[in-house]
Amino acid sequence: MNTKKSEKADLENKKTTFLQLGLVVTIALILIAFEWTTTDRKENVFATIQEEIIEEEQAPITEEQEQPPEAPPEVNVTDIFEIVDNDVNIENEILFSDLVTEDTQVAMYTWNPVVDEEEKEDDVFMIVEDMPTFRGGDVQRFSNWVKERVKYPQIAQENGIQGKVFIGFIVEPDGSVSNVTVLRSVDKSLDDEAVRVVQSSPRWNPGKQRGQPVRVRFSITVNFQLQ
Repeated sequence: MNTKKSEKADLENKKTTFLQLGLVVTIALILIAFEWTTTDRKENVFATIQEEIIEEEQAPITEEQEQPPEAPPEVNVTDIFEIVDNDVNIENEILFSDLVTEDTQVAMYTWNPVVDEEEKEDDVFMIVEDMPTFRGGDVQRFSNWVKERVKYPQIAQENGIQGKVFIGFIVEPDGSVSNVTVLRSVDKSLDDEAVRVVQSSPRWNPGKQRGQPVRVRFSITVNFQLQ
């Protein structure tokens, strides 16, 4: 009995189709293989650097050489002292009475300070037993007298200059005023005006120390203030 094959089950009819399908798949795989890109491998930079071998220099070991001790300096003994007991009598003992004879004259001096009279008169006192007076009053009365006679300089007014000028002066034994000086300045125009008025002072009653007229130093303040 002969077996019959179906035309649908006969593979011979589809041989050409499978061959073409295999060629298509093969070509596709080849194209994919050619299109496949490989990433470059990054080389490690640090791996290529070779470590340099640094040779350590070894310092030579120095040994401190011991120096021989210096010989002590020679001591020259010039004088030899002999220690004696307190009970031994010393024949070479020198007494003060042996140095002083009848022909020896000892002069005794006493210090008597000599004070020059002119130098004593030139002494300037700050405080004395009887202070100088001005027209029956103290230095404050004289300060008020100066204030009444001071004229404000025109140049100082125009420039708006004001302040306190400190003036020093000496009342002489005859009552006159001398050595007028500026102790603290503000402006030359103000200083000159204050000095001018103080120098024009009338005589004072002089100060006295132990009943004698002496020189006495004073200082006042002249206030210049714009109204």
